Amino acid sequence: MKTILHKAGSRGYANHGWLESHHTFSFAGYQNPERMNFGVLRVLNDDKVIGGKGFGTHPHNNMEIISIPLLGDLEHKDSMGTHGVIKEGDIQVMSAGTGVYHSEYNKNQDQKVEFLQIWLFPNKQNVLPRYDQQSIKGLEKQNEFYQILSPNQNDDGVWVHQDAYFNMGKFEGGIEAVYQLNNKSNGLYVFVLYGELYVEGQELISRDGMGIIEKEEVCFKFKTNTYVLLMEVPMLV
Repeated sequence: MKTILHKAGSRGYANHGWLESHHTFSFAGYQNPERMNFGVLRVLNDDKVIGGKGFGTHPHNNMEIISIPLLGDLEHKDSMGTHGVIKEGDIQVMSAGTGVYHSEYNKNQDQKVEFLQIWLFPNKQNVLPRYDQQSIKGLEKQNEFYQILSPNQNDDGVWVHQDAYFNMGKFEGGIEAVYQLNNKSNGLYVFVLYGELYVEGQELISRDGMGIIEKEEVCFKFKTNTYVLLMEVPMLV
């Protein structure tokens, strides 16, 4: 087993007034050659946007882009004609493929929106752009991991053009759990939304991240009530 630890305070940080963002991996003005990616996991941004503000229309291509709101409502518009709002309990995916333009704004004027923006390198280039969003509230299981993303269109959650599997879980303190990788050659990146836990003996707290490779089963012990995101991804880009 090999691991890499990214403590919350070691992330890149930007404050643009309307946007406060922490970058686990190099992004925009934060460039760190030792923090470029974890396998095909290229971007993990922890964003907060004030009321009524957001990201104006901008382009993407050949990237799988996932948004997971943690608080508030995020309004999305794109060049495919999509116009919708995602909120806490939803997940959104956009396969940029041959190219797409989109914008993201805080739907509300009176409260901030908090969300994770995650980019994965795809395993297919120049696919037809597509958009999907789903509620994942019905998938929640207490003290168990539940899948929210996979490569398979018929699985729970959304799907992507990549051999990646995302799970979330809310656990009570004192609970132990094991995550079994779907593909033994993948790695697992653990991101703590809140709480305290041990992952293979390593203590993590809110917004810490930890990458694990060469381990087919990963053991968790939860110290307090904890909310965690697991991202199982191929390590070869």
